[in-house]
Amino acid sequence: MKIALFGAGSAQFGYGTLGDIFQSTILAGAEIALMDINSTSLKKVKTNAEAFIEQNKLPYTVTATTSSEEALQNADFVIISIEVGNRFELWDMDWKIPQEFGIHQVYGENGGPGGMFHALRIIPPILDICSGIDEICPNATVFCYSNPMTAIVTTVLRKYPNMKFIGMCHEIASLERYLPTILETEFSNLKLRSAGLNHFSILLEASYIDTGKDAYNDIRTRAPDFFKNEPGYSDILAYTRETGTLPETEGSVKRFLTDNMDQYRINRDWKDRTLFMEILNKFNYLPITSDSHLGEYIGWAWETADLQGILDFYSFYRYSLSTRKPIIELKLHERVVPVMEGIITDSGYEEVAVNILNKGFIPGLPDWIAVEVPATIHASGVQGIPFNNYPKGFESLLRNYTGVYDLTAEAVLTGKKEYIIQALLVNPVVNNIKRLEEMVDMMLTQQKEWLGYIK
Repeated sequence: MKIALFGAGSAQFGYGTLGDIFQSTILAGAEIALMDINSTSLKKVKTNAEAFIEQNKLPYTVTATTSSEEALQNADFVIISIEVGNRFELWDMDWKIPQEFGIHQVYGENGGPGGMFHALRIIPPILDICSGIDEICPNATVFCYSNPMTAIVTTVLRKYPNMKFIGMCHEIASLERYLPTILETEFSNLKLRSAGLNHFSILLEASYIDTGKDAYNDIRTRAPDFFKNEPGYSDILAYTRETGTLPETEGSVKRFLTDNMDQYRINRDWKDRTLFMEILNKFNYLPITSDSHLGEYIGWAWETADLQGILDFYSFYRYSLSTRKPIIELKLHERVVPVMEGIITDSGYEEVAVNILNKGFIPGLPDWIAVEVPATIHASGVQGIPFNNYPKGFESLLRNYTGVYDLTAEAVLTGKKEYIIQALLVNPVVNNIKRLEEMVDMMLTQQKEWLGYIK
């Protein structure tokens, strides 16, 4: 068996994914082909991986190459997690330049104008990888961790409709952090199903396994009191700045705020979740993520999202990536390994979230859009679970954004600037037209290295 990791020179991705694979007994014996365009960082990851294998007497081999063709030879699985350019410099442009032109976007990573330019940069190199997969190992199953997830999966499968290409995201793991406390039960005692678009999804079903009783009424009743007083990223950032360390748990932040440094408590209700609260109250379903991601897709988010919390989350995220020392450890962090194991063993187990083409799983959305749904895992691949009674209100919010992804895919595949303009004009986050084309021209100029194909 061969598993190719694209973007393996990134210590966060490379070490984390290697640790995930190394803890598996089902994948034992596999060759792991590390691929990255940065030969220096790639060599470091390979050296550390080989030392870890030797130290722990693990049944794996590791190779490294800067050639995508070499990495793909005889690959059974391909895992992609890449970025282009200086991630945060480009992210700052994506976020701030549209705001300078009067566009009220609350974040700049996955949705809104910023998310679109992110997609325009990152999808072409992913398509290049997929071209190699289509030619060299067309039967491989491909997993993608790069963002913007929905734009990437939608575009790749528009060009390569027969490719086994699956988007993976860990955002759904947020449920495990707070639902056990809200419901006063172990997470293993909960049966949950969520669906929507990536970073734009809601919890649809919740029940207690031991009794079989529905848990959603308890969630709706208890969640407001819980979230009203929970620490947010403003609190976490205060903890980090004061202590100079990253918090080990959310409990350590609470103790810090309550027992030692009350003056740092940020006195805002529903921190990071004021938009989240409106979705829960108005649409009656619990969102999977917080304001930073939700706000990228909703036109009225600017008025209600926790803007301070979003800025503090971004600051904390940058700080944590710059200070965290990634290591290889025999511990499962992401969900890609269980999916690979499920395919190998034809297990039929239910995976909580995959990003695949819709095919009726959310009936009110077009078939060509990538949706995030639970799925059963088989030797033949992943089979999405349909939600025939998806809530009409939230489904309408999702549908408002699907045209943006349609036009973004066409912009990438054709290189036509007119599709970028049109994608912005149908985007719910864009609230003016007067200087829109000027803003697009500035972005194309500032990011010409990656967007030179747009004409």
